[in-house]
Amino acid sequence: MARIVVLGGTGYAGSNIVAVAAGKGHEVVSYSRTLPATRVEGVNYQTGDVLESSLLEQAVVGADVVVSALSPRGALEGAGKLRSIEGEVAELAAKNGVRFGVVGGAGSLLVAEGGPKVAETDGFPDGFKAEAAELTGVLDDLRASDESLDWFFVSPAGGFGAWVPGEATGVFRVGGDVLLVDANGDSNISGADLALAIVNEIETPAHRRARFTVAY
Repeated sequence: MARIVVLGGTGYAGSNIVAVAAGKGHEVVSYSRTLPATRVEGVNYQTGDVLESSLLEQAVVGADVVVSALSPRGALEGAGKLRSIEGEVAELAAKNGVRFGVVGGAGSLLVAEGGPKVAETDGFPDGFKAEAAELTGVLDDLRASDESLDWFFVSPAGGFGAWVPGEATGVFRVGGDVLLVDANGDSNISGADLALAIVNEIETPAHRRARFTVAY
């Protein structure tokens, strides 16, 4: 079993990853600003500020895999803020031989081979453009990183979030850089199934130094 550290482990994506990983018997450590109201049995919950380098070093050292489920919101909002944190974690991961995974958004996915990006389409909400740009920057940095860093970046389906939690089905598709849609043109994934896809990737790596997407 792996020692999996989740940054932002009490948020929507993070809490699902924590629950699935713990349920499959992994040693799980969650880092967040505050403790959750309900805790998953067996999970080691730690609190702190990811803006502090000492916390990031504590999180990375001794881990097999660090998964960042942080988002550029609240205290992490602002151009370059999350990107800087992810860059620092990436450096620590490379130095310590730790695999690094990042949960990004759908905005950087292509609508079809050759583009454009989802965030560049007319229907993409203005309120999410800054967030999409920040996470795209994180992906760009990972792609430009030294070969010593073993990373993966996960872009959920377009309809992913706490407002559409969905159910755990255990059945989904995994793609590359192009948005996955169903026969009706919809792109959805539940929190539990995205988490399962991520834990599957940790257990059986199939996307080293690459981005993948997950949808029904």
